[in-house]
Parts: sequence; C-alpha cells; structure tokens
Amino acid sequence: MNINYIMELRQLKAFVKAAELLNFSEAAKTLCVNQSSFSQYIKQLEEELNVTLFHRNTHEISLTQAGKELLPHALKTLQNADNCIAHMNDLLEMRCGTLNIGVTHSFSLVMTEALETFCRTYPGIKVNIYYKTMSELMQMLIKREVDFVLSYRPSLADYPQVQSHTLFEDHLSVIVPKTHALAKKNSITLNELSEYPLAMPAKGLRARKVLDNLLAGKDIRLDVRTELNLVSPLLRLVRKGMFLTVLSGAAVEAESDLVAIPIDEEGSRMEGSCQLLKEDYRKEAVKEFVKILSDKIFIKNKIDNWFK
Repeated sequence: MNINYIMELRQLKAFVKAAELLNFSEAAKTLCVNQSSFSQYIKQLEEELNVTLFHRNTHEISLTQAGKELLPHALKTLQNADNCIAHMNDLLEMRCGTLNIGVTHSFSLVMTEALETFCRTYPGIKVNIYYKTMSELMQMLIKREVDFVLSYRPSLADYPQVQSHTLFEDHLSVIVPKTHALAKKNSITLNELSEYPLAMPAKGLRARKVLDNLLAGKDIRLDVRTELNLVSPLLRLVRKGMFLTVLSGAAVEAESDLVAIPIDEEGSRMEGSCQLLKEDYRKEAVKEFVKILSDKIFIKNKIDNWFK
C-alpha cells in the first residue's frame, strides 16, 4: 500500500515526547500545548500513516510495533531539522544564539579565561555552562542538552555515539604551595605522597579515578583527611598549608602560587579532550570556543584539524 502524507514537525515532536514519557498529559505539559491539541497531533499522525502508534488504556500508554519502528526515524528527522536551524543561525555571523557547554569539575579553573574571551568577542551569544560528573554530562550530550563536553578523556566503550578529540596532554599531579618543601621536585612517587595529609577529589571525579587505578594492587595507604567534589575548595585548603591534593597539572596551570608535581607512576597520563556526538552538525560557536580554548596557556598541543 502506498501512503501519501504530509507530516508536520509538531506531530513528530509530540510523538517523540509521548514515546519518551509514555504519558500524553505529561508530554503535552512539557511541550507547552493543551492536551486536546496534543492528542490531535498524535491522531493526525496515525491517520496520515494509517497505523496505530500507541497502545492506550485508562492507566497507561505504550508503543506499538509501528511506533517502535517510527521512533528512530522521527528522532533523525527532528535532529536534521535542528541542524538546519543551527545552520541558519550561523548565517547570522554569531550575532545571536546559545552555546551549551558541559564541563567536569576538574576543568572549572581552566575554563574561566576562555569563557571571558569568548563572551567579549561574541557578546550576542548566551553561554550556559553545566558543571557535573562525567556520566551526567555524557548523558546530557547524548540527549543534545549540551553542544559538547570538556573533560578528561572518558572510556568511550560505553558511549559508541560519542567521539573524543584530544586538546592537550597532561599528568596526574600532586598540588602544593609554591613555598612547600616539595615544590622544587620534578616528580613524586605514591610512596612519597603517603607521607603527607591529603584533601582529595571525591570519587566520581576523573583525577580521583586515575589515582585509584594507580593505587590498585599496590600496598600503599594514603593519609586522606577530607574529600570534596569541587576543585576551588580543594585549592583553598592547599593554599592554607593544611593539606596537599591530587589533580591534573592543567587544573593549576594559571595559578602562580601553586605548583603541580607529576606523579611518577605508569598510568598517570591524562588527556584533556572535547567530546562531541558523531556525525552531528558543529555549530560555529562550538568551533570558535574550542579555538579560543586551544590558544590559552594550559593547552599543550595545537588543535588538530578535526573541525575542518
């Protein structure tokens, strides 16, 4: 049977949101339309396609086989429509628009200078920064709630739809005040580190994960006095001379009163990277922000041609 139809984006948006929430009332509220109009969108789509997309009863809805088959195509169509809009916005020469950036806590300090430069250069673009854990940010990227994620390279086996591009190479390091007795050392071992009281990044942060991997299988016990999930408070404790901490070297590159001493252990290498969705349209604002970031002093390597 040949099907002749003219689908509207609002019908597809209604269908996708209903498939996500499995509740017409909640989906209508999310899209800011009344329930009667929302139900009409679904009905019109079903009539045009000559299929039933949802099983309905008084308590719940669920996708039919036809609904399950339509869903990936609807998502792709909406993605293409979003890409089209993004292209058109770019034609405005970045005079307006929004840039959503996901950033892990370890990158909080190195982001500041790049953000200031970008906002001065493109005052018409609103920049939203989301500081969360790696797993939370990767889910936001997959859902297209952020345009890209800045973090240390994650394990991409769990995220096949994501590609990672190296911005700079780094090492896990012990952070000490410039006046500390260790400040002149070129490197430090885990055994040496165990002699000092530590304020540690909390579990879930990339630096902590790398350190835990280094300690695995070793008979070394660190003197951990406190754990925090934010970088700034950790560095304040270090500045007060109370504790040392362990972070990436780039986290304190711009801090003139602190020194990063690389940990001399195999596996301490870290890669600062930019995570994007594969085969997705790259906003001009994304390209420009990463270029600005790459020009800052904490970027060790030149940016590759992965935006070309």
